[in-house]
Amino acid sequence: MLLIRCPYCDETLPELEFAYAGEAHIARALDPSSVTDEDWRDFLFIRSNAKGPHYERWRHVHGCGRFFNAVRDTVTDRFLTTYKAGEAKPDLETLTGDAR
Repeated sequence: MLLIRCPYCDETLPELEFAYAGEAHIARALDPSSVTDEDWRDFLFIRSNAKGPHYERWRHVHGCGRFFNAVRDTVTDRFLTTYKAGEAKPDLETLTGDAR
């Protein structure tokens, strides 16, 4: 069972309390009508699919209901950290001790 910490409630709870909401820190177009079809396709469907630490969005569905970001290692399925939406990305080297 995965345990996830909500940075708003400051509680660590089972994964069933949360919903995955896709890759975090995706630049969204302010005016979708001004984007080419290829750029819109990439925005909707192309993701990094990283092996190792990956920035993700999650929602605390059965709690505060808020979205937050997390860094999860896709190899070990371990959460390295969670942080509030709108905060800057944490430095991966600091979290993993590995220069990437």
